[in-house]
Amino acid sequence: MLNNIGLPGLLLIAIVVLVLFGKGKVSSLMGEVGKGITAFKKGVNDGAKEIEDAKAEAAKDVTPAEKDKA
Repeated sequence: MLNNIGLPGLLLIAIVVLVLFGKGKVSSLMGEVGKGITAFKKGVNDGAKEIEDAKAEAAKDVTPAEKDKA
């Protein structure tokens, strides 16, 4: 359905949105979208770091200490 929008269609949609909501509302909305994307990326990176930390914790050397052989 959205395969053949193309550049003219996107420009028309952008103009209609701009006319309906106004410049100030659209720019504030885009600012919120940017903040949301930034927060999402931060969450993904934090989650990946937690997984790596868990893997590193599980991969610690767990061989038993050698007892004195005398």
